[in-house]
Amino acid sequence: MSFDFQMIVDGKSVPSGSEFVVHNPATGQVVGHAPEASLQNLNDAVAAANKAFLTWRALPDVDRQGALVAIADKLDAHAEELAQLLTQEQGKPLGGMGSRWEVEKMATWARFTAKMSLPVEVIQDNEAGRVELHRKPLGVVGSITPWNFPLLISMWHVAPALLSGNTVVIKPSPYTPLATLRAVELMNEVLPAGVLNVVTGSDAGAVNVGAAMSSHADIRKMMFTGSCATGEKVMQAAASTMKRLTLEMGGNDAAIVLPDVDAKAIAPALFWGAFINNGQTCGCMKRLYIHADVCDDVIAALVEFAAKVPVGDGLLEGSQLGPIQNQMQFDKVARLVAQAKESGKVELGGVPGEGLFFPPTIISGLSNANPLVSEEQFGPALPIIKYSSIEQAIAMANDSDNGLCGSVWSSDVATARNVAGQLECGTVWVNKHGALQPNAPFGGMKKSGLGVEFGEEGLKAYTDIQVIMS
Repeated sequence: MSFDFQMIVDGKSVPSGSEFVVHNPATGQVVGHAPEASLQNLNDAVAAANKAFLTWRALPDVDRQGALVAIADKLDAHAEELAQLLTQEQGKPLGGMGSRWEVEKMATWARFTAKMSLPVEVIQDNEAGRVELHRKPLGVVGSITPWNFPLLISMWHVAPALLSGNTVVIKPSPYTPLATLRAVELMNEVLPAGVLNVVTGSDAGAVNVGAAMSSHADIRKMMFTGSCATGEKVMQAAASTMKRLTLEMGGNDAAIVLPDVDAKAIAPALFWGAFINNGQTCGCMKRLYIHADVCDDVIAALVEFAAKVPVGDGLLEGSQLGPIQNQMQFDKVARLVAQAKESGKVELGGVPGEGLFFPPTIISGLSNANPLVSEEQFGPALPIIKYSSIEQAIAMANDSDNGLCGSVWSSDVATARNVAGQLECGTVWVNKHGALQPNAPFGGMKKSGLGVEFGEEGLKAYTDIQVIMS
C-alpha cells in the first residue's frame, strides 16, 4: 500500500504541483509520496496562521487547554494507524520504545502541556504603584522537525506554541513526512482552521522550505531540532528578521561509569541509554568512559546483553532495533566504525548488515582523538574509553564542542551528583540516560543549542514580556 497525503493549509488539504518519494528504510520499498511545497504554498500557510492568530490568541486559557486535550484524544483514537505509518517511513520497531511508544508519548505530552498556564505575575503592589508582568504570544511559530522522532518532536514544538496563544506552520523532515502530514490532518479535525498548518519539501525541491521559513518576515519564532550545521543556517537566515529562536541541535553525550558499580546490574540501562532508537537520538549516550577497575566487567556485561537484542524490520513484532533511517546516516556510521576498528578492539558487531541494517556495535580501546569519539555518530555504535582518575574522565567528557546531555553511574548517588555538577551539558542523569520529562527544562550548552524546551521555562520561550506599571 502506498500512502499519499496532502499539505494542510487553513484547515484544508492543498495539492502541489509535484511530489517526492518516501522509502521504507527496512525494505527500500516506496511507502508513499509527499507534496513538494512551492513558495506560494508556504506564504499561504503563514498567511492562514497569521489570520487565525487574531482569534486564537484571544481565547481564554481554558479553551486552548481543552483543544490540546482534544488533540490528545484524537491521536489516541488513531494511535495504531500512526504507529504503523511511522514504522514504515522511519524504520523503528512498533513495540518497545518504538512507534507505539512515540505516538503514546505524543498524546501524553499534549495532555501534560494542557495543564500549564502563564498567569500574570505581580512584581510589585504597594503605595509606590503596581507592576505586572504579562506574557504575550509571539504570532506565527515555524517548526522544523527531524527524522528520528518526527511525531513526538512535532508535539514538543506544537503543544506549547498553541497553549501560549501562537499559531504554527510545521515542516517535517523529507525522510519522514507522512506520519506528520496525517497527524496534522487529524489535529485539524479539532482545531480552528489555520491554527496548525503543515508544508513539506525535499532537498531536491525547487524551494528550500526550511530556509524560506527561517527568513520569512511573518514568522516570529523558529523551533528547530536537528544537526548543528543546519541549526547554524537557521540562525543565520533568521537574523535579519530578529526572530526568536529555540535550537536543539547535536549532542555527543558522555557517560561516566565510576568504579563502584555492579556491572551486570547497570548493563541493560547502559545499553538502552546508548542504543534507544538505534542510537539515532540527540540525547542518547554517544561516548562511554569506564574506570579501569571495572572496565572489563562492564564491557563483558554490556556485550552479553547487547548480543541478545534482536534487529530486524520494525513491522515484525519481535524486532527491538530497526535499520538506520537513511543512506547518508548509514554511510557516516560505517565510516566512523571502520576508522575506529583500525585502533580499537571490536567487542561486538562492527560489520554493516544488508541494506540499511547495522548491528549494535561496541568498540573499546579508543581515545578522545578517535573520530568515533569526537564526532556524533548518531547510530548504533558505542565507543568505550578507559580512564584511571575521575578528574581525567571529567576532562575527557567535557572535551567537546557539544554539551547536550550526560550521565554518571555509581552506587553512591551523592558522589555521582558531585561528578554530574562538573559536566558541561544541559542535562545530567544519575544511573540512567535519556529520560526526558515534560516538566523538566531541556536544552544544551555550547554548540548543542540555544534556549530550552519543556516545563514552564520552555513555555515562556513562546512569549514576549510586557510590563504594565500603574
